[in-house]
Amino acid sequence: MAERSFSQKLPWLDRAGRFSPLKATCLALVALPALWVIWLWATTGLQPRPLEEAIHQTGSWAIRLLLASLCISPLRRLLNWPRLMLVRRMVGVAALAYALAHLALYVVDQQFDLVKVASEIVLRFYLTIGFVALLGLAALGVTSTDAMVRRMGRRWQTLHRSVYVLAVLGLVHFFIQSKVDVTEPVLLTGFFLFLMGYRLMVRRWQPAPWRLASLAVASALLCAGIEALWYGLYRGAPMGAVLGANLEFAYSIRPAWWVLAAGLAAAALAAAGSWQASRAAPGRPAGPRLSARGS
Repeated sequence: MAERSFSQKLPWLDRAGRFSPLKATCLALVALPALWVIWLWATTGLQPRPLEEAIHQTGSWAIRLLLASLCISPLRRLLNWPRLMLVRRMVGVAALAYALAHLALYVVDQQFDLVKVASEIVLRFYLTIGFVALLGLAALGVTSTDAMVRRMGRRWQTLHRSVYVLAVLGLVHFFIQSKVDVTEPVLLTGFFLFLMGYRLMVRRWQPAPWRLASLAVASALLCAGIEALWYGLYRGAPMGAVLGANLEFAYSIRPAWWVLAAGLAAAALAAAGSWQASRAAPGRPAGPRLSARGS
């Protein structure tokens, strides 16, 4: 019995102790960035300051994976794929692992001077909010086990809803740390706005394709506005010129367009699901019925 209990805790196995291709694939995907950073470090690909670059890479992957964990519930519904929820915990724990690596590498960069590290965290606002976000992620990670879910009851769900606040703190930390080029923080913020809008939507309505398309447009416009506001306030750039640059494709596709594309893709998935349901034979269920209240 003890051996079976241990096997069930292995990340690539399901609750019954069987090999899960879905969980194994997810485990490989969340491990790839760490392996890539290690490979670049070993092959001098992180020059000229490998430690600083590794700090940035691990921090970036922490916030990326945190937002990826927020994508799972919407995708579960849009794809009508309940088993996708099996990997949400793994993705969240991976985000915590990268955040811890981010802090650990920063400690190494400060030559293990913990007093200096603590003072920097207290004195630098972006480090303070990043550390608060890390503490919050650690609390969610510690309470993510099945035993803690049972022990905490309804309090568990209340605690884990704080992930939305932690994501905001992580994005603010990313913005301030990026300073000049905030392309990726803007992009991730746009995705976050869409995901939050989706959660608000499904509390009252079914996520109809036209609603998701409207949400995609609104999220993209907010994303463009945030980018213009940041460059206007931080760099003194004319906000109108920044907004105009979002309409040009000469050099790069701006984050707002990627947010729009992702939102419209979600609308297309919803349309495909509605079409498939309409073709189902009378009296035969089109698939598992999912709750509208995804977390």
